[in-house]
Amino acid sequence: MASVVFYFQVHQPYRLRRYSVFDSDPFYFEEAKNKEILLKVAEKCYRPATRLMLDLVKVHKGNFRLSYAITGTVLDQIEAWAPDVLDLFKALADSGCCEFIGETYHHSLSFLYSREEFREQVDMHTQRIRDLFAQTPTVFRNTELTYNNDVAHFVSQMRTPDGRPRFKGMLCEGVDRILGYRSPNYVYRPPNTAEGATPGRPFALLLKNYRLSDDIAFRFSNRGWAEWPLTTEKFARWVHDINGDGYLCNLFMDYETLGEHQWADTGIFEFMRALPGAIFDVVKGENHFNTPGEALDLFDPVGNYDVPHMISWADTERDLSAWLGNSMQSNALHELYKLERPIKDRLAEARRAGDDARLRTFAFLLEDWRKLTTSDHFYYMCTKWFADGDVHKYFNPYDSPYDSYINFMNVMDNVRARMAQ
Repeated sequence: MASVVFYFQVHQPYRLRRYSVFDSDPFYFEEAKNKEILLKVAEKCYRPATRLMLDLVKVHKGNFRLSYAITGTVLDQIEAWAPDVLDLFKALADSGCCEFIGETYHHSLSFLYSREEFREQVDMHTQRIRDLFAQTPTVFRNTELTYNNDVAHFVSQMRTPDGRPRFKGMLCEGVDRILGYRSPNYVYRPPNTAEGATPGRPFALLLKNYRLSDDIAFRFSNRGWAEWPLTTEKFARWVHDINGDGYLCNLFMDYETLGEHQWADTGIFEFMRALPGAIFDVVKGENHFNTPGEALDLFDPVGNYDVPHMISWADTERDLSAWLGNSMQSNALHELYKLERPIKDRLAEARRAGDDARLRTFAFLLEDWRKLTTSDHFYYMCTKWFADGDVHKYFNPYDSPYDSYINFMNVMDNVRARMAQ
């Protein structure tokens, strides 16, 4: 038996406008461009892909199941500029076949710099998912699958208001250098595992099968790939071949794979439409689909996944170098998080004083600061070059990483000026 777990990341940042050293207004984000990109991606991906997922749920009578991690930043943009897309996601939530994953609201690297901010962003995202989809996330994934033992320990200790564990487990990357001879097609647990949100079961991990995930996400339209063209029958056999070396096929990818990274004329939608049926048919009754929460309830961990150093799903290195690989990125993040405490302290002072004007001022400033924590701003500063380096150019508004750094730091200067008022 192979249980397929589909998880899609849905995310768009608030991109900054060109902000020079001579600018002094507090309007940092390129609203027109952000709206243009959101509407473009909605038309190419979010609408057709989500309608397709709804059709697959209906055609397969609820046996096709999937999950999404949708950031707060993209939810806000969809609600503002493409509310019909939000209705499609709500219809999936109502189907009972779709699970929404918990994460940081602003797709941030806050765990590395501020556990307080990390917790607050997780709480904000949880509340947003409750409000929109009437679900409370019980599985967590950190931004870009950034993960180590410390993340697992912290998340496993997060509690509901009545003191119960909040999360059953986490999603993370199946990294070869950590797995060694082992397969990503099992449930694992972090070292020193506590009990998760499911009574009697440990906090556990689902690992991405990056080879099969990337066959769809990156190689599907590559005519130079030895396996091109990728047919549903071929892929279904690969999934079925997991039997005997595991029982899970964790397919984790960007939602924008469907129609945006892989354009409609590549046949990606036809492939996805036929894939569940092919997986069900390869050997009748042996393969099925589960959400992450269901998989964590069904299968016991087979061993520890010990990750002392940070990993991610980014690039060939699968580490943090996409966001912290050079001094510009490190400096920008350091300077950003230096402002967290002063901004929050001034907001608290205004609240205690009952000063509504200053309360609004610093509430808006905190909101802007949080939008600046989105990891994309630092991804644009990446200077690496590698096999999948073109990913760093995708929807990148800058001519170079140095332009990105200068622009970001110009904005930071204005944030400091607003804080000093």
